[in-house]
Amino acid sequence: MTGHIDARLAELGIVLPKSAAPVAAYVPSVVSGNLVFVSGQIPIRDGDILYKGRLGDGVTVEDGYQAARLCGLNLLAQVRDAVGDLDRVRRVVKLGGFVACVPEFSDHPKVINGASDLMIDVFGETGRHARFAVGAPSLPLGVAVEVDGVFEVLS
Repeated sequence: MTGHIDARLAELGIVLPKSAAPVAAYVPSVVSGNLVFVSGQIPIRDGDILYKGRLGDGVTVEDGYQAARLCGLNLLAQVRDAVGDLDRVRRVVKLGGFVACVPEFSDHPKVINGASDLMIDVFGETGRHARFAVGAPSLPLGVAVEVDGVFEVLS
């Protein structure tokens, strides 16, 4: 039987990517009590990094938004792997967004909205969350965006 969130993903035309394996000495997620802490996710699909570079230096805000959205999809894939079913998500608690950019770039919130909007599209009101969006001179593997998250799940 298809769950409510799976049906919502299908309605939105979204197919979650396969979870990406860690690229260093960490685990993709940690479940502690009713919280799932998901390590930073990059814009990768099927092993291919789709958005590299820096905002304000060849990467547009729209590209950054799409990169953040893909990071959000990867977050959801990791949560699904951690707890087995996205219907167990009770609340998206917090997202953290990192944007590789030039020092003058200041539209970090617009970029990370790609992940935030996805959470609201998928989960509705329970997808509304606390968040930060900051700039960085570089990110792992040369990606343009990285997003991590904390999710509350039903026991």
